[in-house]
Amino acid sequence: MDWNEAIEYAQLVQATYSILPGNLTNAAGTRINAGSRTYTVVTTIYAFDLATDINPGRCNHQVSIGLICQADGTGDVVVAIRGTEGILEWFHDAEFLQVTCPFLAGSGHTEDGFTAMYLSLTTDASPGSPSVVQALATLPYPLPVTSVTICGHSLGGALATLLALDVAANTVFKTPKVYTYASPRTGDPSFASTFNQVIKNTFRIANRMDLVPKLPFPPFYEHVNVVEDLNPVQFLPLPPRILVKADLGCEHALQTYLYLMSLNAGGNVLPLDSSCVP
Repeated sequence: MDWNEAIEYAQLVQATYSILPGNLTNAAGTRINAGSRTYTVVTTIYAFDLATDINPGRCNHQVSIGLICQADGTGDVVVAIRGTEGILEWFHDAEFLQVTCPFLAGSGHTEDGFTAMYLSLTTDASPGSPSVVQALATLPYPLPVTSVTICGHSLGGALATLLALDVAANTVFKTPKVYTYASPRTGDPSFASTFNQVIKNTFRIANRMDLVPKLPFPPFYEHVNVVEDLNPVQFLPLPPRILVKADLGCEHALQTYLYLMSLNAGGNVLPLDSSCVP
């Protein structure tokens, strides 16, 4: 796997976190530097947030959840989706109910909260706007689209997984590339098997000490391929050294993932959040 490419897409996801969830202004035209390239935002992605037992009304609140961008001077399009604070409440609920995958017959079942949020993804904040899948081919890209990459962190990883299969099955973009970071399991073994058959170019990056990618538990849920592990413990040179503070938030943070990936890439080491330094 190309760690520098993984870092570039993670930096685009990081850019989505800089937009407050309640800011529904479309970021179209904004420029983002990621890796060695500059991207132009084509549109913001909106959704109704993840409902939980703690905050059941969250599903009535529309939020900014991601960006669709195109690399300047190329046809490369990237869909980047962030996580939400509701993911930790979702763990607290621990219900993990399933529904039939709504966009591809015979592809098993998916987690109901993730699926409901996925079905609310649009490219416009106004009522009745087309879904991301419906709009993807008709957005005002600066150049003709030659590739589509879909990436997401945390809950955004689950949404990216759903979006990738939907895009491959129901749009002209049949071969999306997928990068997810700290994604929970999204569906049952049948869904994972279907995804693995359809999506051939995917990288699921997980910190070994992060709780989120370990849930929901098998056998009712299964991860999609292909996993790339990040290890927050350095064994060589001796003695072993802990790289990241043993804290749920620190182990799950996208900044931690960027730091650990940069160690694997072997170039400039990206900074770890100061509160997560052990």
